[in-house]
Amino acid sequence: MKNTQRLFLGLAATAVIFAIATIATRLYASGTGFFPQSFVTHSIMLVLSIVVILAFKKHFVFKVALPDIRSSGRAVLIALLATIGINVLLAFAIKVTGVGMEAHPVLESSTPLQVFLFVFIYASLAEEMLVRGFLQNLLAPLQTRGVVVFKRRLSLPVIIGALVFGLLHLILLTSGVSVLFVIRVVLFTTVLGLIAGYYQEKHDNFAYAALVHMAGNLPGLLAVFLSRGI
Repeated sequence: MKNTQRLFLGLAATAVIFAIATIATRLYASGTGFFPQSFVTHSIMLVLSIVVILAFKKHFVFKVALPDIRSSGRAVLIALLATIGINVLLAFAIKVTGVGMEAHPVLESSTPLQVFLFVFIYASLAEEMLVRGFLQNLLAPLQTRGVVVFKRRLSLPVIIGALVFGLLHLILLTSGVSVLFVIRVVLFTTVLGLIAGYYQEKHDNFAYAALVHMAGNLPGLLAVFLSRGI
């Protein structure tokens, strides 16, 4: 498969899967009982991501294994520091504009246990399966192109995956939050995506991407537990 085909098919499949998961959830599902509406979205996303990974198995290899404790710990630490640092800076910048602080709609409407299960764990796995497990792996032959940032080489697949990951969060515009809040989330998730993609590519292991994503969700999880208790 030519690189241009990989890029087109990868982006198209990612967009279609995200659209199906989002639209189907809004048309046919509503958050009832213990399972929030996001559970349906991420379930559809996860299943369809696995389907396309299997469909394209002749064109790339999906690898996942138990990560090395030291290297994965470093990845998690970097992701945590980046998450805290970026969000503090962006929150301060937004506050300077006079706009009040906002919380993610899912965090506001979910219990601490729901945030742990359906955001920290499930959303992290489902979103990473689509963006890093499928898209970035499919674009692996494009690794020869990239840029160096802070003495770390970010390949084209890592950059594309991060940009797509960030842009997917534009869906928050439909949730009633402010444009500035959405911009903050898009910028943060793009940086988090760069870290997740970098470590997945470096170790050729999907587990690193999932761990980095969970690290990015950890501050929000802790905030919910601290504010509401278990």
